[in-house]
Amino acid sequence: MFEFFVAGGVAMYPTLLFGFLLVACSILFLFRPEPRYLSSLVGLGATTGAAGMLGFCLGLMNSLRYLHLVPPAEQFQIAALGCEESLHPLVLALVLLVIAGTFVSIGAVRAMGLFRAPAS
Repeated sequence: MFEFFVAGGVAMYPTLLFGFLLVACSILFLFRPEPRYLSSLVGLGATTGAAGMLGFCLGLMNSLRYLHLVPPAEQFQIAALGCEESLHPLVLALVLLVIAGTFVSIGAVRAMGLFRAPAS
């Protein structure tokens, strides 16, 4: 996991920060499913996704910027490696969004009352 994080570069830090806040807010919503938390969840979810996408775009730009300096026989391998490393912030953002989405979905189901004990 550490190699995954390091390979993603500096763009992993804002993605992790916003994603951590998103997961923390989604856990809060899981235990207290109140509508007032939804705006924070939407904002943090969008920011986490945007940070991951920005990291991907910046990584791809930097990978392709110096591709002309590589010998033609190795350009495809270097471009493929650069694309793979550039995807790490986006993958981190998507993983955090899935985790948070799961917590929010469970909290929403709890808020609807589907898991309450039957009245006797």
